[in-house]
Amino acid sequence: MPLEFETARASVPATPQRTDIACFIGHVRRRNSPLPKQVTQDLRAAGWIDGPWRRDETQIRSLDQLPVTVESWEAFDRLFDWRSRPVSAAGPATCASYLGAAVRRFFGQGGQRAIIVRVGNPWPFMEDAGSRAANREARLRRLTPDFVVPSLPFDSTDPRTWRGLQHLYGLGEASLVCLPDLVDACADDPVPPDATLPLVPVSEGFVECSESEAPPPEDLALRRLHAPRCGAVGLADWLRALGAARGFLLRHRRDVILIGALPLMASAAAQRDPLGYLELQNILAADGEDPGRASSAFVQLAYPWLSARGSADLPQLLEPPDGLLAGLVAAGALARGTFRSVAGSLLPAVMDTEPVASWGLTSDTPWALLAERICLVARQPDGWALQSDVTTSPDSAWRAGGVTRMMASLVRAARATGEVELFGANGPALWTRVRRHLEALLIAYWQEGGLGGATPDEAFEVRCDRSTMTQNDLDSGRLVARITVLPVAAIERITVVLALSAAGQLVGEVREVA
Repeated sequence: MPLEFETARASVPATPQRTDIACFIGHVRRRNSPLPKQVTQDLRAAGWIDGPWRRDETQIRSLDQLPVTVESWEAFDRLFDWRSRPVSAAGPATCASYLGAAVRRFFGQGGQRAIIVRVGNPWPFMEDAGSRAANREARLRRLTPDFVVPSLPFDSTDPRTWRGLQHLYGLGEASLVCLPDLVDACADDPVPPDATLPLVPVSEGFVECSESEAPPPEDLALRRLHAPRCGAVGLADWLRALGAARGFLLRHRRDVILIGALPLMASAAAQRDPLGYLELQNILAADGEDPGRASSAFVQLAYPWLSARGSADLPQLLEPPDGLLAGLVAAGALARGTFRSVAGSLLPAVMDTEPVASWGLTSDTPWALLAERICLVARQPDGWALQSDVTTSPDSAWRAGGVTRMMASLVRAARATGEVELFGANGPALWTRVRRHLEALLIAYWQEGGLGGATPDEAFEVRCDRSTMTQNDLDSGRLVARITVLPVAAIERITVVLALSAAGQLVGEVREVA
């Protein structure tokens, strides 16, 4: 009888301040192999196998709508057959799934832990005319159930009903979320393959493969396919889906950053003035206007799409850049601190982009203006690099990506404090403990250089007393703390109000920027 050895995953506890764990939600095939012992143990501990939320054997084996944690690319590769997406329904050709490509890039850029939520198998890349539009709603609702309103009410007490993004409610350690299939699900009907391109080998350089399987023969015809592009209708649906995801996070997980890929746009106007086009389509709002549904301090979008080492198994040899950005953010949080910008990071794996950003020396070029709202990948004298680490917020004080990640970390730490003190008597003794805990956290940020000011008094202020709570708050069992901070990357102070209700729910709300 052959012996099989499985390396046990080292237990790495997640701290409230950790902001490097990404959750990837999307379509990918499950391998026809037994679940590793560690995955089975994790699912049982979470109540999915024989606990209150137990699923049937088929769902467990297929990991359908079940979150599973992986600590490496090899662990993901053992679970999921990510290279088996059909190119068409009629032929045997396959390509990689966008979920698999994003997770591969995440770990390749230095990510250490990811949570995968598989919502189904990928659809054929080349579909009949009208198939994408006909199936779009169903596909998007598996990713973010609130895509169509009205939708079924979200029941936070019954994980058996959770789908797609809703699983984040129970994944407290996740701080980043990616939906790699979102653009593809909203794209126009596929463009016929470009027969004018010669079938020549692609210079890939050295690409490390999984030890569990030999690399498949390269399908050179994939370079003739066109990566998914969105016209006006597709962009509108993408925006609705992004807005639905953003709305869910706003209501239930304010401490999670949504990292997405800006779609390739079919419009010629988008190539001439990308930021102007996004503002015209109400995707990004200009300063002083009502924010568009993609405009948020907790949304980061990356562009353009990447031709990189390892992406020769994708249509047009292009991958969306959200996995790369998530990996850079995660690696930066581990190495230098979550509040530090990852802009300027060199990207040796990137060989080209679609489209190519015309990066100039002046700050008023169309691409430079886009980089103020979108995380832009462009060539510089010493190679390809991430030119900006920004959110899509129209408010300049919330535009630096590091500022948002620090505030998200603060909300996470405050939630942990609230959970510990949930049953404490709402009085001066509790207020003092909460204030001291938050002050200790902010002092640590200040000492590490995340906050400005020559002294802690200049860097932040924490108040939790009768001046922050009304009599109605006290009667309702609600504790309110008011925090004002001076992020080192911002030129203004940001005030956040944190409220802990008697039900144990913590809400972080930006009340003012002064």
